[in-house]
Amino acid sequence: MERSEPGGSEPAAVGSFQPSEHQHIRYNPLRDDWVLVSAHRMRRPWQGQVEKPPPEDIPRCDLSNPLCPGATRANGEVNPQYNSTFVFENDFPALQPDAPEPDVCDHPLFRAASARGVCKVMCFHPWSDLTLPLMSLAEIRAVIDKWAELLVELGTSYAWVQIFENKGAMMGCSNPHPHCQVWASNFLPNEARLEDRTQRQHLEQRGVPMLLEYARLEAQRKERLVVENADWLVVVPYWAVWPFQTLLLPRRHVCRFQELSDGERDSLASIMKRLLTKFDNLFEVSFPYSMGWHGAPTGPHLGANCGHWQLHAHYYPPLLRSATVRKFLVGYELLAQAQRDLTPEQAAERLRNLPEEHYRVRPQEVV
Repeated sequence: MERSEPGGSEPAAVGSFQPSEHQHIRYNPLRDDWVLVSAHRMRRPWQGQVEKPPPEDIPRCDLSNPLCPGATRANGEVNPQYNSTFVFENDFPALQPDAPEPDVCDHPLFRAASARGVCKVMCFHPWSDLTLPLMSLAEIRAVIDKWAELLVELGTSYAWVQIFENKGAMMGCSNPHPHCQVWASNFLPNEARLEDRTQRQHLEQRGVPMLLEYARLEAQRKERLVVENADWLVVVPYWAVWPFQTLLLPRRHVCRFQELSDGERDSLASIMKRLLTKFDNLFEVSFPYSMGWHGAPTGPHLGANCGHWQLHAHYYPPLLRSATVRKFLVGYELLAQAQRDLTPEQAAERLRNLPEEHYRVRPQEVV
């Protein structure tokens, strides 16, 4: 049975449609779902939750912080005096390599399967008061190289390796030290399975990888483009859910992160710094977000044809109106479908027009 298109049987509305004024729904081909765009809602007054802005007086080194060089972690291990990236096994892992098999289920409504893996923490830099946009290009390149190294190491055994960064207390980060996590699993998580299916279907139907075609279209149209260089582009995707959500895409066909050339890694460091500086400059605050890389599955999938995949990174920032007002995905979003309060084109224009010099390092005006 073919799925029906939302709104297909409704009569057409009278008048000239304007995306920034009239609600509409947009299709997300990567997730095979829809988002409601209601940009006129930005005019409503806000009397809800107001967040505290993140602190900017973080100590550079605090031995009570378990991520700092020389600090003692919860398991009693002492961190080395690292001066670049530092990777260690998560002291409280969600996945472990030796978990037993679940009991055989006696009914299809009570299914379980094995979940094995490893969880690592990766510190970007020895200083706690630095974030990626404030790091040098060489320091960001070191982060990129370590990501590739971990993907090769863990990808030999595990089907999926998820690199993700939760930045800021709003996104559940409990430690301000610049770091990310790397979880490897013997199964494909839900988002990976979904993207695998939709990208495979797109290639079968159109003969080109979905996100490669999408990147070329966005590079031509430019209305949702935020930053670009010779190898990469960043857009607020047509189907974005979060207010200033972005998608980071390579221009050539790349299935996995570890396939990036030296030049592409250098240009990736540059475009990451430019994007994250714009994020911070939007409300002149250390911008919270969750981000993560998606590429072709690994482990048992390394020998399979994964040409339908295109490497990409998702950035999901929660801030909407200011440094203290965020977007909540509740109510209608949980029970019906995602809804956003400004168009992706409006969000991209705001980000695109921001300076690329970080607000914390701009020269101070002489009075």
